[in-house]
Amino acid sequence: MSDLKTLIATYALPGRVTWLGLRPSRLEPMVPVDEVVVTPEGLEGDHGRPGKRAVTLIQGEHLPVIGAMLGRGPVAPDVLRRNLVVEGINLGALKGRDVQVGDAIVTFEVICAPCSRMEKALGQGGYSAVRGHGGWCASVVRPGRIRLGDAVQPVD
Repeated sequence: MSDLKTLIATYALPGRVTWLGLRPSRLEPMVPVDEVVVTPEGLEGDHGRPGKRAVTLIQGEHLPVIGAMLGRGPVAPDVLRRNLVVEGINLGALKGRDVQVGDAIVTFEVICAPCSRMEKALGQGGYSAVRGHGGWCASVVRPGRIRLGDAVQPVD
């Protein structure tokens, strides 16, 4: 039996980036892209905030869960306004750790809480459906490039 620290540090397989999007300005529609450049302040071409909220990520496996809570199919990633959709690795298990995403390294800082606009974007109950499934905000440790299909894994 492993100790708790070892169990927490262990993961089955790296995840993968399955969607990328930029928010050109506040309230403007998301623009899907094939790659992004991560600067010390965040993503080039994105209006996000530097620091703890420089990059936003969401678990791809949560998109159908949010949709199911609303009585429909998976929610489109651009509706939730997160920059990266990641599948295959539990993002919640990476909180506080340095994580390599493509060539960049980020640290998962805080959860991305939903905003009141989720009611308008998703309909009645949208805000509550996203709670606990809204993803993570990350700060930039090392700038780099992220492409669709890139691996997502903790830095050992």
